Amino acid sequence: MAAKKATPKKPNVSADELKAYYRDMLLIRRFEEKAGQLYGMGLIGGFCHLYIGQEAVVVGLEAAAEEGDKRITSYRDHGHMLACGMDPNGVMAELTGREGGYSKGKGGSMHMFSKEKHFYGGHGIVAAQVPLGAGLAFADKYQENGRVTFTYFGDGAANQGQVYETFNMAALWKLPCVFVIENNQYAMGTSQQRSTSSAEIWERGKAFGIPGEAVDGMDVLAVKAAGETAVAHCRSGKGPYILEIKTYRYRGHSMSDPAKYRTREEVQKMRDERDPIAAVRSMLLDGKHASEDDLKAIDKEIKEIVNDSAEFAKDSPEPHLDELWTDIYAKMEEA
Repeated sequence: MAAKKATPKKPNVSADELKAYYRDMLLIRRFEEKAGQLYGMGLIGGFCHLYIGQEAVVVGLEAAAEEGDKRITSYRDHGHMLACGMDPNGVMAELTGREGGYSKGKGGSMHMFSKEKHFYGGHGIVAAQVPLGAGLAFADKYQENGRVTFTYFGDGAANQGQVYETFNMAALWKLPCVFVIENNQYAMGTSQQRSTSSAEIWERGKAFGIPGEAVDGMDVLAVKAAGETAVAHCRSGKGPYILEIKTYRYRGHSMSDPAKYRTREEVQKMRDERDPIAAVRSMLLDGKHASEDDLKAIDKEIKEIVNDSAEFAKDSPEPHLDELWTDIYAKMEEA
């Protein structure tokens, strides 16, 4: 099966859709900035991997998804949660280890799930979610429900052996799985040039007959277009599809990473020239789809939502010790 290089054109979107993408990306950006503040205050413990700079990836792909589609990702997962509609209050409460969190304060940043939103977690072991994502897609194929699974992983995880075992099975069984490589260029702290032998990671799918393409991950419309191509391929029964979405994270690998492996000038250049939110803002204003006052109103709404989530987290109690013994085993439903 021949691999593709690029989706030929961006989709036409309405002004309302464009404003929704702006709002969703801004929510992720402001939420992550607030999470960084709470981490600095000691209210979030353990690991905290922020999604700042990569917002267009998940917002663009969620725009191509349908109700019932699934998603699974790694530890840089707060953006995915918000983009698929999970409540910011529940996400922030979980980050702070509080009872009101999605995992009742027991999972933290890396282990949140929502059955209602078909979000199957962030996973702390590098690439561990890739075979799990194929398993979700296998269930959909078995049930013939027309659903697709978005399996997210990074450029660093792309060098793990289990990824290619999964590619092989997904291709053999024609699983409806979109493998999304969020290539933010640095894995943990090592550039792709130093860690990965192939410049175009998506092309590794050729060995298994899996088509794919590289996508500009700083352009939400380009991501949406590529996502629609991938989803259509999977829903038609042709098997998996690979999207290597080339993006960039502005912060370190985690909050404890000083990010000395790149210059401040490099990061600032990306912020100034390629910021995904600023790009959509310009499209809205230049196309007269929104006024400055419209965007200020969105900004105000988002700040209130994020501030409310922080207050909700602070006010939510810590889990009772009895919670240590709950949610250990799945309950079997009676026939």
